[in-house]
Amino acid sequence: MYGDAPGENESWEEWDPTEESVRAVRGRHRVARQRGGLARSSTVLGVGVIAAVGAGGMATAQTKPPVSISLPDSLTDHLPDLGSLPGVGELVSHGGAAHDAAAADAEADGSSAARADRKIAAAPLTMAGLSTSEAEAGATDAGEALRARILQQAEQQKAGAIAEAKAVAQKAAEEKAAAEARAKQDAAEAKAAAEKKAADAAAAKKAEEERLAKLAAAYSLPVGSYTLTSTFGEAGSMWSSGHHTGLDFAAPTGTPLKAIHSGTVKSAGWAGAYGYRTVLELEDGSELWYCHQSSLAVTVGQKVSTGDVIGRVGATGNVTGPHLHLEVHTPGGTGIDPMAWLQSKGLTP
Repeated sequence: MYGDAPGENESWEEWDPTEESVRAVRGRHRVARQRGGLARSSTVLGVGVIAAVGAGGMATAQTKPPVSISLPDSLTDHLPDLGSLPGVGELVSHGGAAHDAAAADAEADGSSAARADRKIAAAPLTMAGLSTSEAEAGATDAGEALRARILQQAEQQKAGAIAEAKAVAQKAAEEKAAAEARAKQDAAEAKAAAEKKAADAAAAKKAEEERLAKLAAAYSLPVGSYTLTSTFGEAGSMWSSGHHTGLDFAAPTGTPLKAIHSGTVKSAGWAGAYGYRTVLELEDGSELWYCHQSSLAVTVGQKVSTGDVIGRVGATGNVTGPHLHLEVHTPGGTGIDPMAWLQSKGLTP
């Protein structure tokens, strides 16, 4: 197959190649035996380089078994330093023992193929995306490292959310506790104020009752048996002033009239429309007028005590029937309601 074609007068001779007749071909046109199903061809080189570069972005060399790639001699002189490409030296091999022997021969001859073989250094692929700290920690898989970082961020966010929720809940609990404490304090204060008010009212009521009891012991109603017929302030033509100026106790003629309180007789005698009248002056200057008496039992300047008889019921003066017309005057001389005054002394007519 190697040589010139025979001329017209020449005939073809049968060529039976033998091991002695076939010399090993070295140089640029050498074809090495295949190993592992891969031949030294430019096609295999291209596929191998693409596979090696693609594997650098998908998986580490540690997780994939190395793939042997043989390079034809015709390309070695034109290849760059493949050892400088990350991970390529691990994937590209020298083609087994036969290629090692051929490489040794080429080394001796100083061929360019030997130089190219020396440049293909074995180096494991590294993953893009790994930080220095992750690489130092032994991380080899970028996807796993990314997953770890995502999980770490998720854990940090979760921890932050839990801490924030805990702080909010704690603040709400503190505010609730403070509000409950304030409500309890306000309720306690309101209760104490109500109790104090009730106690004060009870004490005041008791004191008033005691005062009225003492006054009742010191004061007495003017008639023992009577009927109230006219009250203070009633209007009518029967009274010269146009209204009633006292309190009327109707009782039979001759019914005893008693001193309401201790005092001094200021006047005792006839008083026109009042008939027979006794004026009893009390210690504070107030005056009690007993009018329309049938008879008098005291004289001017006489001192009397509570309950002493000072006269008797009658119908003298301007009257329509026997009764006691009682008037109360202040120290200044103003007439006031006898009913209210008697009640202020603990008496109930």
